[in-house]
Amino acid sequence: MNHAPARRRRPLILRHAAVVQRRAQRLPATLRGVLWAAAAGLLFVMLNTLLRELARQVNPQVTQFVRYLAGMLVVLPFVLRSGLQSYRPQAYSGHFTRGAVHTLGLLLWFVAVPHIPIAETTAISFTTPIFAMIGAVLVFREPMRADRWIAASMGMAGVLVVVGAQLTGAGGLHSLVMLASAPLFAASFLLTKALTRTERAEVIVLWQAISISLFSLPIALLQWQWPTAAQWVGFAVCGVLGSLGHYCLTQSLAVTDVSTTQSVKFLDLVWASLLGWVVFSDVPSQSTLLGGAVICASVLWLARRESRPR
Repeated sequence: MNHAPARRRRPLILRHAAVVQRRAQRLPATLRGVLWAAAAGLLFVMLNTLLRELARQVNPQVTQFVRYLAGMLVVLPFVLRSGLQSYRPQAYSGHFTRGAVHTLGLLLWFVAVPHIPIAETTAISFTTPIFAMIGAVLVFREPMRADRWIAASMGMAGVLVVVGAQLTGAGGLHSLVMLASAPLFAASFLLTKALTRTERAEVIVLWQAISISLFSLPIALLQWQWPTAAQWVGFAVCGVLGSLGHYCLTQSLAVTDVSTTQSVKFLDLVWASLLGWVVFSDVPSQSTLLGGAVICASVLWLARRESRPR
């Protein structure tokens, strides 16, 4: 009789993930980055759709805290399995700086999202790459060429088309609040790119959830309300979607340039329009579609220019 100890088999989801990872490694880096970014966009649109409904039922600041707490709990089993040492970051300061910046953006985002259609939210989020480009010039001293200024101007014109039509209505102020969150998310985006030089994607995802949960907790306690059982289930789904989305986004930044991945962002408006129509019966306005098209054109044009060899 063979008394050798039985070899422990990895969970099915981890085995499938390993197979997908090996197959992805065979693709060119640029294509992998684009596919990771496309997956992240779809996951984030699904997440935002669910969060919008939860933020209508639960206080937005409580929603923000519980969403990232759920994200941390989703990652925790993998941390315990691999060992805490393997998830220790190279520099805590970078992760907590990024968490603080992202939390500020989320505070504005969660105030606005219950009052704005998902398609409009997505169209406004297209300005984040433009602010990231400007931030790269100011912080990292990247050269600001004429084509980048043109793309930034086109993008801001598209924002004015989306937001300007709403200023006379009840949602105008919330559109401006949503727009104010874009440069903060752009700063977080740049910090994430910097962290990928020394940190693995799963480490960045975990410490984002930890830092944002800690920063969001005091604000949530001031307005605390206990979610119902169904809402807890919704937050658990948000934790899964958010963790997967941030993992895909971090992988895209790790394997290719930022500008390369922006060419697939226009898909976000398609997903958002479809989900908004199915879930909330939101029909995108002409101004949202037109402004989103202008913003997409600016990002696509810039991505094409940036991908050329120099």
